[in-house]
Amino acid sequence: MPRIVPFFSSLFIIFLFIFHQVKPAVAQSIHSPSVDLEIVEQIKSEGIDNSNVMKFASWLTDVYGPRLTNSPQMRNAHQYTKSAYEDLGLENAHLHQWGPFGLGWELQRFAMHANTPYSYFPITAYPKAWSPGYDEPVKGEVIFMQIDSAEDLEQYRGQISDKFVMIDLPKEPEPSWDPVASRLTAERLLQLANESAPIEESPSGGPSQEAIERAILNYEILSFLQEEQPLALLDYGYRGWYGQIAISSALMPNAPGTPWTEAVRPHQVDDTSDIVTQISLKREHYGRIYRLLEKEISVEIELEMQTEFYDDDLYGYNVVGEIPGTDPELGDEIVMLGAHLDSWHAATGATDNAAGSAVMMEVMRILKALDIEPRRTIRIALWDGEEQGLIGSREYVADHFAETEQPWGSTENMEIKPDYENFSAYYNIDNGTGQVRGIYLQENEELRLLFRTWLQPFSEWNATTVTYQSTGSTDHVAFDRVGLPGFQFIQDPVEYSTMTHHSNMDYYERLVEQDLARTATIVAAFVYHTAMLDEKLPRKDD
Repeated sequence: MPRIVPFFSSLFIIFLFIFHQVKPAVAQSIHSPSVDLEIVEQIKSEGIDNSNVMKFASWLTDVYGPRLTNSPQMRNAHQYTKSAYEDLGLENAHLHQWGPFGLGWELQRFAMHANTPYSYFPITAYPKAWSPGYDEPVKGEVIFMQIDSAEDLEQYRGQISDKFVMIDLPKEPEPSWDPVASRLTAERLLQLANESAPIEESPSGGPSQEAIERAILNYEILSFLQEEQPLALLDYGYRGWYGQIAISSALMPNAPGTPWTEAVRPHQVDDTSDIVTQISLKREHYGRIYRLLEKEISVEIELEMQTEFYDDDLYGYNVVGEIPGTDPELGDEIVMLGAHLDSWHAATGATDNAAGSAVMMEVMRILKALDIEPRRTIRIALWDGEEQGLIGSREYVADHFAETEQPWGSTENMEIKPDYENFSAYYNIDNGTGQVRGIYLQENEELRLLFRTWLQPFSEWNATTVTYQSTGSTDHVAFDRVGLPGFQFIQDPVEYSTMTHHSNMDYYERLVEQDLARTATIVAAFVYHTAMLDEKLPRKDD
């Protein structure tokens, strides 16, 4: 009996290959999809046996990490990837300028120490991006500000300029009963495969009155702190125990209801002294300090924190290169692949998103190593400013394909650019180190059979799921929102959401080489077949 299931599984796969006309083909149609099995085997061999993905990842993390937008390390990463493109033999390697974005920022030195009447302990913490530093080490007592209403702020006026301020109650501790790392189960993949059009739901009615009142109070607290300028505002990371600290940017006081596009961010200010220094502690240290203050035991912090702001170049840059198309009729049409190059600053940005960037560089290496001559132009773009709101990809799309001021997902009143009609597809990787297990259709049902066919040669890696579902929060959305086919792949979570995402744990060691090599192989096959189709991929509105 143990041998029967694999036997019939193999027969089923063979049947699917025959049913979907799987055969070697240079040109193919979306209406009768096929797989060029000879090329796929070559891609597999090159991608698995000769993988360079970890080499690219090490340069991006160990040497050029972290890569905060508009930081010196991001500038270095721009030059490295552009040079790497040229070394691979890509053409038209260049930096696409967008913006202006605003001030650059770099953390140059940081250490925190705590002293009590009973003990000393070092504090594990990270400053939030664009927080000002100090020329010399500073010392001050910690004060917990009990703020239940705006009226409570006045008792602290003039009292906190030489203090480290805490305003949040500590996070309640709880053991972690779930595994840190995981892969998608067969049940979850089946659920994704069975997804259909979502049922329309009535509007929720907006935020609750309690949420509105809390947002107003938070705005008043930040405004007060901006006026009073304590030595630093202390909090704990928005996710994580066991020393994990997940952080992003320093907060600015923006009135509740301010549109996202109009909100003031620290990199946009003219006077950096308006920014309150903000530091996130690991939850265990934050809780310890709070409990000491509860016992009326004083805690003094010594902070050494040197930062640098940069205003010599306020623009961001995407790194672009391509393999030109060879078909006289289709050569001007474009197949794109990409990932965001920027990261947050508490680690080296390995899974978010040197992983995706290294994968896409490896895809181009594979195609060049096989001397592929695509019918359409294959273009790679490594994006800047994704962590700041998908800015780099949105600006690239606006410059080259279509520009719209409409809400996400609306294609009304767009300004169409010349290459809009020449665009076929964009493929993105940005969910950590986990292997591709399938692809999101972004509700473009017409592509289901095509994508299922292209995934069939990777069934041995359990990478066969095609879901109607849309996913967001990364750069394919910039294409999808203007009606262009843009796709993110389904990936195993591994430790992404539990450990590495935006945290001080996101180092090279968290990358899984096998997963990245397989992902690059699958993406390379998708990019190749898209470039060789007789027609462009259909759009949702076609």
